[in-house]
Amino acid sequence: MKNTKPTHSCSFLCSWSGGKDSYLAFYRALQRNAKPMVLFNVMNEYGDKSRSHGIPREVLEAQAECIGLPIAFIESTWEDYETNYIEKLKWLKTAYQFNHTVFGDIDIQSHRDWEEKVSEAATLKALLPLWQEDREALVFEMLKLGVKALVVSCRTEFASYILGKVINEELVQVFQDLDIDVCGENGEYHTLVIDGPAHKKPLLIDSFEIQSNKGYSFLDIKKAKRR
Repeated sequence: MKNTKPTHSCSFLCSWSGGKDSYLAFYRALQRNAKPMVLFNVMNEYGDKSRSHGIPREVLEAQAECIGLPIAFIESTWEDYETNYIEKLKWLKTAYQFNHTVFGDIDIQSHRDWEEKVSEAATLKALLPLWQEDREALVFEMLKLGVKALVVSCRTEFASYILGKVINEELVQVFQDLDIDVCGENGEYHTLVIDGPAHKKPLLIDSFEIQSNKGYSFLDIKKAKRR
């Protein structure tokens, strides 16, 4: 089932991981004349890194500034995630006056069900601009648009091949050779978009360290700035 295209009266909050799928969903909503109001990210319970991608708060703030939008956060454990998410959605709706939420999920029905549930709880309509589209086609659309998505975390067995690299056609081939889902939908890898058509200026990653924990490796970004 496809979503109805947003109209000029559509204003939205974008559920924001900082990665390629939320970015492409955001950009598609822009192309359909929807008005972005705020980005929304969930941090871990310590408030230092995003719960989904492990990206530091200050990096996401710098990325949001490059795009030209405010970004809102909550800190949450997995146990309180839904309750905290809905509560913050309601607050943000009042503060920023939007009527839709935008999510970057592609084809996992349980994710869509949850996103529609929490949106409805805040009297909002969920939009999924990428829903049920071909995963590989979406990645190549992203490349054609000039989106630069840096692989910031991945399963440790793939780290030497893909970690710290920007997705391009050659890296897509590496994904295929390693039997990695091209979109990373099974959790094989996560990204941070450092430039693209929704950016007003690129995000520069100045320094990072590579760390590993519980079978996952990631870039521990120490410094990021707006160019």
